[in-house]
Amino acid sequence: MPNIKSAKKRMELSREARSKNRVTRSRIRTAIRRVHEAGSHQEADEHRRAATALVDRAATRRIMHPNKAGRIKSQLDRMVRDHA
Repeated sequence: MPNIKSAKKRMELSREARSKNRVTRSRIRTAIRRVHEAGSHQEADEHRRAATALVDRAATRRIMHPNKAGRIKSQLDRMVRDHA
């Protein structure tokens, strides 16, 4: 446990950020799952668009590395393209 006031504050801010980042990553995983489990090609494409927006936002905020975001978007595109 930190004794210095600024270290205590930093710890609290880190805890809040970790909580928010966890929520964002969970939303991304759910969006990817929706694309994967979509019933039709059109539905998969709609879910892909929503997932892509979430991934882009997370990469902009550095919650995930931009290269990882690009890789996920590429995988989503492939999922939609191969969806029958």
